[in-house]
Amino acid sequence: MQRLAMDLRMLSRELSLYLEHQVRIGFFGSGVGLSLILGFSFAYACYYMSSIAKKPQLVTGGESFSRFLQDHCPVVTETYYPTVWCWESRGQTLLRPFITSKPPVKYRNELIKTADGGQISLDWFDDDNSKCYMDASTRPTILLLPGLTGTSKESYILHMIHLSEELGYRCVVFNNRGVAGENLLTPRTYCCANTEDLETVIQHVHSLYPSAPFLAAGVSMGGHRHMFVKQIDMDHVMKAKSIREFDKRFTSVMFGYRTIDDYYTDASPNRRLKSVGIPVLCLNSVDDVFSPSHAIPIETAKQNPNVALVLTSYGGHIGFLEGIWPRQSTYMDRVFKQFVQAMVEHGHELSSM
Repeated sequence: MQRLAMDLRMLSRELSLYLEHQVRIGFFGSGVGLSLILGFSFAYACYYMSSIAKKPQLVTGGESFSRFLQDHCPVVTETYYPTVWCWESRGQTLLRPFITSKPPVKYRNELIKTADGGQISLDWFDDDNSKCYMDASTRPTILLLPGLTGTSKESYILHMIHLSEELGYRCVVFNNRGVAGENLLTPRTYCCANTEDLETVIQHVHSLYPSAPFLAAGVSMGGHRHMFVKQIDMDHVMKAKSIREFDKRFTSVMFGYRTIDDYYTDASPNRRLKSVGIPVLCLNSVDDVFSPSHAIPIETAKQNPNVALVLTSYGGHIGFLEGIWPRQSTYMDRVFKQFVQAMVEHGHELSSM
């Protein structure tokens, strides 16, 4: 709230100086223009504070998890102030990749083999200079899962690594097959319903650091053509005009689903939320163009004490821009940092509640 107030005061001061200059040179003539702009600004500020800036809805399946989040991850109960000039969902979604900065990160790449003869690319940020966890064997490890077509170079991944570095944690980014520049050795990529590659990565990482706290953070969904021509009509696939058409022509066929609806049913989290056995926090805006409010399994989440949903009114699809010029941090970044720190430092409290 204090940061927003400072931003608004700064914007107001700059606007006042600009308008004063324009009035001096006669741009607004009698000053009617100045009154109109000030009136519009006041009306817009009132609308923003009353209709745009809101506290997120916190949905949990148990009082213990809710209390834990309120105590150790307070950002999920604080008012979210979307960027005042860009709060609409499509604007947030489209502008985030261009506005947010890309902190420099030096990776160590590792390729691991899969049971079907494929390979998975992992990008490690070892954080060997960590002052909080100098022993690498017990340094907390965060597994980061980029979204659809995303890699370790995405700005949101780089921000997560930067924040993890501040906490002294190690990170490893799981690049899905065929999207990080490595050769695709088998006619298979990835889909929302298949977790075999993820299971392979989790087992591999845990085997390297069995004594270290292990967490994961996924974003959104969290190719090389010649490998598929024998199985799939790629010319037909490339003419798809929507995600659904692409999934119908490619993803569902590649993974053996009878229909596109069968694939979407299997990929839906609704059936799996009830069986989640570890604490999971999900952040979603209700104006997300890819994950709209009617698709969010609120009632299912209420049935599992290990699941919490944080639903903001605005934010778009992994946008969550805030502040006047949101280059350095987003609301999603703050949720990520507070939650992983809460789980590493206070996670034991959940088992005793």
